[in-house]
Amino acid sequence: MLKKRIIPAFCAVTAVCTLAACGTFAACGTGAADRSGAARDADNGTLVVLNYGKYLDHSVIRMFEEETGIDIKLEEYESPEEMYTKFSSGSIRYDVVCTSDYMVERLISEGQVAEIDFSGFSYYDNLNPEIIEASQIFDPENKYSMPYFYGTLGILYNTTMVPEEETDTWSILWDEKYADSIIMQNSVRDTFVPALRLLGYDINTEDQTQIEEAVQLLIEQKPIVYAYYVDETADEVAAGNAAMALVYSGEAAYAAELNEDLAYSVPREGSNLWIDSWFIPADSQNKENAQKFLDFLCREDAAMLNFEYVWYGTPNLKVIEQLDEETLSDATIFPTEEILADCVVYKQFDQDTTDRYNYLWKMLKSE
Repeated sequence: MLKKRIIPAFCAVTAVCTLAACGTFAACGTGAADRSGAARDADNGTLVVLNYGKYLDHSVIRMFEEETGIDIKLEEYESPEEMYTKFSSGSIRYDVVCTSDYMVERLISEGQVAEIDFSGFSYYDNLNPEIIEASQIFDPENKYSMPYFYGTLGILYNTTMVPEEETDTWSILWDEKYADSIIMQNSVRDTFVPALRLLGYDINTEDQTQIEEAVQLLIEQKPIVYAYYVDETADEVAAGNAAMALVYSGEAAYAAELNEDLAYSVPREGSNLWIDSWFIPADSQNKENAQKFLDFLCREDAAMLNFEYVWYGTPNLKVIEQLDEETLSDATIFPTEEILADCVVYKQFDQDTTDRYNYLWKMLKSE
């Protein structure tokens, strides 16, 4: 039986903060020097982690700290684009980062990622080789990244407000009868997916005409959109403040635990298969600690705690072996082969295309 994910009011780790809250990371604990400034000596007692918000169980962090004596300093972000901005600013030297597939690919191409020595891991073999192989789309030799969670992008909806048969197509997100009751992702790549697929275009298209057609669809949709959210989405739908939302599959699983009237659909036009992965920055000065941390995350007990906290598809086979049939058969968490057949992993855009998407995204949000 699925368990409700508990989201703490704050993450009880040695030091948790964001730049917005603290102004500088150093104010929150042992400081990480400017990556573009004077180099600092490796601090064998710390590990600076950058991750999505609410994506790492605080008890796992405590376990790692207690077992190794290494203090974790955690910073969180909402979207891959925000992560890239923080990472590239050089204000903090991160030791290990979790982000989306296409952003891992971009950073690899920029020479920003170090190779991981998996030969020294004790628990890497716990990971599903099929998910590792799928990661070759963005990490061809599987030497720069380690899969963490995977899933799909789809529609979370309230069955008392939306008929199931209407959710098998992305066009429902443009239905005016649901005006002010639709939540879209506050993420450029994700929000473009429904528009591109409705137009019959590849979600990795770099064709300027196709991209501009998609943004026009999103501009037409905007008047009926309730909000563009990330972390708040599941709670808003569960509370009945919206009839449906564009969400990641794990958020849909979490929301369904809050409200039994909620369901999830991946529309027939196809969607995104995402693989969130960890990498070690090339300029990390605590690579040994980073490797210990990644190996620890592969360990069965740590991986189970993270799975029960996040409820996204885990590549950890040792965890999967312990799950009951109800959980394993839940396509929201573990998408079927039929669903995956129509889903595509994001690929890295060239700089011109990235700039174009970002420009059109800003235009959409300012309309």
